[in-house]
Parts: sequence; C-alpha cells; structure tokens
Amino acid sequence: MALIVQKYGGTSVGSIEKIRNIAVKLKTIKEQGHDLVVVLSAMSGETDRLIRLAQEITPTPDTRELDCLLSIGEQTTVSLMAVTLIDMGIDAVSLLGFQAKIISDDVHGKARIEDVDPARIQEELAQGRIVVVAGFQGIDPNGDITTLGRGGSDTTAVALAAALKADVCEIYTDVTGVFTTDPNVEKRARKLDRISYEEMLEMASLGAKVLEIRSVELAVNHQVVLHVRSTFSDETGTLVMKEEDIMEKRVVSGVAYRKDEARVTLTKVPDKPGIAQTIFKPISDANIVVDMIIQNTSADCLTDLTFTVPKKDFARTMAMLTPTAKEIGAQQLLGDENIAKVSIVGAGMQNHPGVAAKMFAALATAGVNILMISTSEIKISCVIDENYTELAVRALHKEFGLDKVA
Repeated sequence: MALIVQKYGGTSVGSIEKIRNIAVKLKTIKEQGHDLVVVLSAMSGETDRLIRLAQEITPTPDTRELDCLLSIGEQTTVSLMAVTLIDMGIDAVSLLGFQAKIISDDVHGKARIEDVDPARIQEELAQGRIVVVAGFQGIDPNGDITTLGRGGSDTTAVALAAALKADVCEIYTDVTGVFTTDPNVEKRARKLDRISYEEMLEMASLGAKVLEIRSVELAVNHQVVLHVRSTFSDETGTLVMKEEDIMEKRVVSGVAYRKDEARVTLTKVPDKPGIAQTIFKPISDANIVVDMIIQNTSADCLTDLTFTVPKKDFARTMAMLTPTAKEIGAQQLLGDENIAKVSIVGAGMQNHPGVAAKMFAALATAGVNILMISTSEIKISCVIDENYTELAVRALHKEFGLDKVA
C-alpha cells in the first residue's frame, strides 16, 4: 500500500464530467488499497474570470481581498470532487489551504510556503478517506488567506508530498509528460521516460511549461519523486528524480526556448568599481529579474554591458536606466524586445567536451546569428533574433539526435 499525492490542473477539472472521470480513477486507486491525497486547481479560466470581476471595480484590487476572492476557485473544485466521491460510495473530505495547515508568508498574490502541518490530513487518511486539498492557497501568520502565484497547485502538491513523506507525487496535466522540446515547434519531439531534478529545473526556468520552477525546487530539497503524466490517458509519463537514479545520462536531454525576454545594452560604460551596482541596484529594488549579463573586455577604460530582463519589465527598465546612463556617462542606452533565448540542457554535458562548439555549428549552418551566450554545467543558452526561434529549436533538436529513440 502506497501513499500517493496527485495534482490535477484546471483543464483536468474543467467540467462536472471531467471531475466525475477523475473520481472514477481515484475510486479504483483507493480500492487497490492506496492512501490518496488529491490537490486540485480551479476550473480552467475561473481564476482569470475572478480577476476580471475585481478589475471591473478597480484596475488594482487590494491584494488581500483579491486572494480571498481567488481562493473561491479551488474551494469550488475540491468541494465538487468530494461530493462526487461520496456519491460514488467513497469516503472523502475536502480541505482548504488553512484547514490543511499550509502555512505561508504574507506576500499576497505570490506567497511562499513556509511550513506544512500534516496532522489533520494524516487523521483523515487514518479514517480511510480520500483527502481533497485546495491547491494554490495557504494561510499566513495573521490568519489571512494567501495565494501562491503561478503554478501554485504544483507547489502545494509537492509540499504536501514532502510533509507526508509520500511514495510519489503525480502531477496530472493535459500533456503526457516532459518532452525533448515543445511538440508544437518540433513534431519529432519525444517524451522522456526520466529526467533529473537539475535538468527539470533548467528546463522549467528556460520556458518549459510542464512544471512550475518552485515545485521542482521543493522536490529537489525534499527528494520527492515526481511523475508528470496526462489526466486523459493511462500512459506512463515522465519521472523527475535524482540524477544518480538514472542509469544512462544523455549528453543533451532537451531543447528549451522562451520569447518573453528583452535585451538592454549600455555602451561605453566607464570601467571602474561601483558602476555595476549603480546600474543594477534600482533594477533589483524594483523586483525586476535580470537573467543573462555580459560585459565586454575593457578598452580605454570603457566597456559595453548587456543583460536581459523579462519583456513585461522592459519599458520600466529602460525608463529607470535613462537617467542612470547619463549619471555614469554611458554613451548609449539601447534596447531590443525582438529576441528569444534557445537552450540545450543535459546532465551529460559535464563530462563531454565539444558540446558548445556543436551547438554553435548547428546554429551557424541554419543561418542563425548568436547575440549572447551563457553557460552552466548542464546548460548552454544563446540569445538570437526572435524570428529564428523555431528554426533554431528544430536545428538543435536534430543535431543532438533528440528525435531518435534512446
């Protein structure tokens, strides 16, 4: 008998029929003797609908009250699931975030889980019940409802799996697993049977939308085995696990891309201590995330500094740096929103020389110019013109043999 935590996203619980279909699956698992904790998102589109309602009153709703409003979405789905299970003769109970003792900080709209007290859930499991928990929400030290931000239900599921020491945490979505790249871009993309935590972290940070990065970080920290699979199929998905538990390390496991970044360049910047702090401190204070940073070799005590920021923060960044550029005596402040980042990820890179050269050669052959490069032990990223994104992804996918069965 295993303790299984399952999470179902918004598309999986988008109608009463879909909720009933999941309930049938849960009933089968329960009758096999397993303990089940099920985390649900709101119905697809419901969170956006609730946000729109609040914004009909004001463009900037109070964040505490907005969290109270948004929690209705998950409250609805968990209650409906428990009602369905009970109607099918399966003992079940729904718990909201505060009832499941999911303790978060007090940052409304993007709270972080600080602790989970599993006692209530364990008591309900001991009574033979399926426990259905609202994802995406918690309670702060003041007793106020908080929401966990994008991908919050994934994070809830992993946190519960860690606290309960579950045997596995199954993340059900509308795809069958983690693929070597986006199947919408490369039709020969393959589903991976296994991927390491480190590779999944990189893929998530680079734009792969299967798992939210915070949930992967939690899984790494607590060694929770994740199983990413489809709600609408019995097909085995992708296991996310420790690198040493994967027999064969691929040199490159996947190709990721993202188009939501912009490039900022300051030219002829005085190369002296304190300049970088002057540039980046106001950006940091504005909670703008800087990704890639490249500084050219100094010539005549002047250098060019280039970095990337989220595209949604591009206008703010440029406005913020306009006076800074004058203050430090930079020659020009340049910006480019029409960029993309393509990356290759693979744990095997650590022990295989020549991977970068192979990547650059593949892009050159495809006629793709590289604007910026950054690397880590298991990742190489290149910033390119946005118009060449799909071409670059397909070229790299082919070059590293990802379309071939391992």
